[in-house]
Amino acid sequence: MELTYRERIRAYLKKCTVGIAGCGGLGSTCAINLARAGVGKLIIADYDIVTNANLERQYYFADQVNTLKVHALRNNILRIDPTITVKAFDLKLCSSDVIELFSGCDVIVEAFDKAEMKQMIIETTLTHLPQKPLVAGVGVAGFGMTDLLRVHRSGNLIVCGDQLTEISEDSPLTAPRVGIVANMQANEVIELLMLKFDSQNEYNT
Repeated sequence: MELTYRERIRAYLKKCTVGIAGCGGLGSTCAINLARAGVGKLIIADYDIVTNANLERQYYFADQVNTLKVHALRNNILRIDPTITVKAFDLKLCSSDVIELFSGCDVIVEAFDKAEMKQMIIETTLTHLPQKPLVAGVGVAGFGMTDLLRVHRSGNLIVCGDQLTEISEDSPLTAPRVGIVANMQANEVIELLMLKFDSQNEYNT
């Protein structure tokens, strides 16, 4: 029986690999949505553990507090779809790690909290993996201001967020705004992957 268009998309995405650097609010939510969309392999990296405070905006549960985020996130992904391959790395990424872990990915997602880590992976990817699309999240703090959340594209660098708002006492991280940006990132990843699907589909018709 011939596959439907949706089934062909799912079959294609099943063969794709996405790397996610950071498993906090952005990374955990983005990973879950990529899993639901059908991406077949995820490479996730983080060195932190789940805390009670994380439950406010990250895709974890109360019984996962004090466990490593990468292990908790892998378990949550596999509960959604046990056929997904999840490679989980418990480490604080440096430039050489980014190159080693993510060089085989179709798309890389930057999901760090700290500005210096964001800068590190952006510079590393642009310098050493310039052919790899990198989807970053910048400016996610606060609440409301949904109309300021945008996507900026510059070559293989895609930035989601308002690119302005920094975390402060008056502008904390909140689940809705973080979730919106994480879903923007996931949506951009799927669009990038689908560019190849469309070209292959056109070639085969």
